[in-house]
Amino acid sequence: MELKKEFTWRKRKGCWFIFIPIMLFAIAGIVMLLWNAILPDILPVSKINYWQAMGIFVLSKILFGGFRMGSRFNKHRPFNHRMGSEKFMQMNEEERANFKAAWKNRCQKD
Repeated sequence: MELKKEFTWRKRKGCWFIFIPIMLFAIAGIVMLLWNAILPDILPVSKINYWQAMGIFVLSKILFGGFRMGSRFNKHRPFNHRMGSEKFMQMNEEERANFKAAWKNRCQKD
């Protein structure tokens, strides 16, 4: 039984080594197609090839998005939604009312 679980985990891990590069190449192709279809008509830029699109995609991920994957990176943040909802559910009615009033005051436009 334990051997089967380990084999399944390894099999899934192996799929990611195939899936991630395929998605990277597919997204770079989409970036190239969108760039060449839209930007040369709007701005004075030239068409790009596939490898230039790959470079633009990787550069934009580094500068703006990072390479975060899944929720395993979110658990190290000081406050996530699960912790907030658990804390809210443990409050009594008076604390909930105070909390809601405080947030309502924060969110009001002047």
